[in-house]
Amino acid sequence: MTAIYPSSYYAASANQQQDRPSLSSSISADVCVIGAGYTGLSTALHLAERGFSVVVLEASRIGFGASGRNGGQIVHSYSRDMDFIERHYGQKTANAMGKMAFEGGRIIRRLVDQYHIQCDLKDGGIFAACNQKQLHELEAKKALWEQHGHQQLDMLDAHQVREYVGTERYEGALLDHSGGHIHPLNLALGEATAIESLGGQIFEDSPVVDIQQGPKAVVKTANGQVTANFVMVAGNAYLTGLLPKLQQKAMPCGTQVITTAPLSPELQHQLLPKDHCVEDCNYLLDYFRLSGDGRLIYGGGVTYGAREPDKVEALIRPKMLKTFPMLKDVKIDYAWTGNFLLTLMRLPQFGRIGDNIYYAQGYSGHGVTSTHLAGELIASAIQGQAERFDVMASLPQYPFPGGRLMRIPYTAMGAFYYDMRDKLGI
Repeated sequence: MTAIYPSSYYAASANQQQDRPSLSSSISADVCVIGAGYTGLSTALHLAERGFSVVVLEASRIGFGASGRNGGQIVHSYSRDMDFIERHYGQKTANAMGKMAFEGGRIIRRLVDQYHIQCDLKDGGIFAACNQKQLHELEAKKALWEQHGHQQLDMLDAHQVREYVGTERYEGALLDHSGGHIHPLNLALGEATAIESLGGQIFEDSPVVDIQQGPKAVVKTANGQVTANFVMVAGNAYLTGLLPKLQQKAMPCGTQVITTAPLSPELQHQLLPKDHCVEDCNYLLDYFRLSGDGRLIYGGGVTYGAREPDKVEALIRPKMLKTFPMLKDVKIDYAWTGNFLLTLMRLPQFGRIGDNIYYAQGYSGHGVTSTHLAGELIASAIQGQAERFDVMASLPQYPFPGGRLMRIPYTAMGAFYYDMRDKLGI
């Protein structure tokens, strides 16, 4: 029996709900992809476009994890920006990653257009500053991104930002005209359909139990197996026991989202007059946008170690009302949580195991665009053009200090420190 999506607005408004079969035989393919989130789907689709035969194995449902439960915002770059990368890894690496930092959003738009994916794609993204320190940091971000070729940016002062966001909270913002937002689960489902239209096979309810390495790898599930020239591991926060050494390099974390009942057109316009998505600049940031049917989707907060909060609505609703007090009488129709994967350096982890097993994970909150970039890089590497993949794979992958026992409290202490700095504006 196929797994059921967790309750969320996205699951309730998904375009298609057909079940795909579980793997129950021995088959072969050029590439076996483990995981049908954005990383796996993007990899499989880019490979299928290049003529490879592809099999995707998903333990639950397509987009079951963060890919189908996230805030739905197209945000460029990485969780750490190019100035951080240059300081820690050198200018050559920063320049190479800078050339790729804005590619993920373009890939999403190409796939949506080429495969006619209905996912409520809307243009425009706002980075909102809660204080003058953050506003100066946004000015620096604008200069940095322009240095790396991204020119579709405008600074907004305290008066101008109110033309985009109906709140008094922000002292200014950076407007990214090439940002945007989507229905994330419908994007994943559309990409799955595109893979199948090109001859790829997708099996749901097929958790992988073993990978046998060799010139031809064998990927085993409970009732079947795939023999493949290459394997791509894209389990991210839901890898669970398959490759313990890979899991030790990152930590699952939870984020929470609520969705209101449909709002009147007048109230929608009052909240977000231009229908852009918004994220603030706090370390534990808030993010929000309007859905295709006029609801406010509002998310924020982090639970380290992917613990489930008792009441997501009780956690997030006060954040929403701080931004939009006019919503105090609006009903919350959906509340949910989902896991993403955090790395110590807040940069994604790419690599190979042996000669023919690839992996990518740990986007640290910037997964919507970075996962789509990952699929392109891995497909190119499997095709024999690995230069750009190797840039990402060259980044050191450190374990969290304190091991499994202490990594959660240490990380939570760090988050508390940065959260207090945000509140004090220092």
